[in-house]
Amino acid sequence: MGNSMFDLATALDDRGDLQLCRLRTISPRQSSTEARLALRSFWSPWWRHSRGRAIDTMLPPLDVIHVAGRATPPTREVPLLISVDDLRPLREENSRLRLAQLQRAVGRGAVLVVSSRAARHEVMAAMSLERPEIVVVRPPVGHVAPTTRGTSLVVSVTGNTERFVALASQLQAFAKRHDTVLVVVASAAVIQRLRATGVSANFVERRHADVALAQARCVLYISDGARFPSFAIAALAAGVPALARATEINRELLSGAAALIHDDETLDALEDLWSNEPRRAILVAAGRARSADFSPWNVASAYAGLYADVALRSRV
Repeated sequence: MGNSMFDLATALDDRGDLQLCRLRTISPRQSSTEARLALRSFWSPWWRHSRGRAIDTMLPPLDVIHVAGRATPPTREVPLLISVDDLRPLREENSRLRLAQLQRAVGRGAVLVVSSRAARHEVMAAMSLERPEIVVVRPPVGHVAPTTRGTSLVVSVTGNTERFVALASQLQAFAKRHDTVLVVVASAAVIQRLRATGVSANFVERRHADVALAQARCVLYISDGARFPSFAIAALAAGVPALARATEINRELLSGAAALIHDDETLDALEDLWSNEPRRAILVAAGRARSADFSPWNVASAYAGLYADVALRSRV
């Protein structure tokens, strides 16, 4: 549902009380308003290992630097915040590079930012960190147009393709029974794998997720709990009832606003939410109220406070 760092930067800019310097550590500049990093293409492979030239020596004077994604460049004097958006590399035994990268950055004083208390506990356990080294701030979910006449069953698949494949035939039968369309939102790589299994559905790449959401009568969010449930929250903001697996992060962020289910309850819960109008109305109202917590303006206020606190502590 868009780029959360871009949405955050835009909301921070709109506040008018911060001087913002936008930058890209891996990809080239896309706007004249973004800072130019000399020899960026040379240094970015080093930054993916939290090594190389200190990025604050390449920029105008700053109080805080906040990065997300694969690059975690060192800094010489300016405090560094690193958003940890994906927990999968911390879970996989054969993928320790990300763990070593983050440990190296934290060892130099970087602070990690995660989206939930559940994520903080997991990162603390994986990296043997103390609580002050990790802060919880929810990322923004950008503006979503209300869905008023959705008729499709939209399924978001994030890092749990096996569960979707196991359900696919039942979801296709559900769509046929209710004379609707099954729409699957996933990354391009996941879509390619799902098509190879013979699943019959309309596939939509995640970068076009807003198009799918505009068609939705109900959203089924299938994930492994390793990432922030941005699509589920976007559904709440659009007024679309959502079902999600009862993972720890979903219980923390979606409880009371979405229908949280265990795997063996999926089809029964979907049938109920599709046709139970009083239940749908309750979740629509609760979802819209909850989604306000993730609006770019509210999230920007939380981040502005975090930046001020980190900058102040760095001067002590």
